[in-house]
Amino acid sequence: MFANRISLIGFILFVFLLNNSIFVFAEGDPERGKELFKICAACHGQNGEGNKALNAPANGGQNEWYVVRQLKNFRAGIRGADPKDIFGIQMRPMAMSLPDDQAVEDVAAYIASLPAPDLQTTVAGDIESGKKAYTPCVACHGEKGEGNKSLNAPRLSKQHDWYVVRQLKNFQQGIRGSHPKDIYGAQMQPMSQLLATDEAVNDVAAYLSTLE
Repeated sequence: MFANRISLIGFILFVFLLNNSIFVFAEGDPERGKELFKICAACHGQNGEGNKALNAPANGGQNEWYVVRQLKNFRAGIRGADPKDIFGIQMRPMAMSLPDDQAVEDVAAYIASLPAPDLQTTVAGDIESGKKAYTPCVACHGEKGEGNKSLNAPRLSKQHDWYVVRQLKNFQQGIRGSHPKDIYGAQMQPMSQLLATDEAVNDVAAYLSTLE
């Protein structure tokens, strides 16, 4: 019996060490990610600054965990499968070009290492009104739009205002967040409905563009 107990302890220790080694391996490598990002740079820019002409948002400096989740959502058809999500549909094959989860982790690590871009205002909105409308969003996304991993809320600051407008409207219209496996997207749908008009959406986007 004693020998069996020792064997069981040894097995548990082996499983623990194996899982720990897998976890270490699965961490993203920015250097490998840099090579993978070359394809992404064609639309998102060399430094992840985004490109309005190509409808490609900024991704430089975005939370690594959020980039991983969205890339996996695109790959799994959780995001970008709605026929009305034209630009999401375009992203799906790009995400699927990453060969495995390790590649996803690597490119996300590289994106997170990039500096957050400088932005140009393109949306006409009332910043003060946007600040007030943003009040409910602070609980998850933070006062400065910095995001909160524990609440699965991404960074919103340093993102193009036109992209913020598009995604808020996608949530409002059920284009995004309707897939049964998109748990956090589903949470965003009712929050986006708090912005009752296009003007309110523009105001929030204008305010977010002022945050550092």
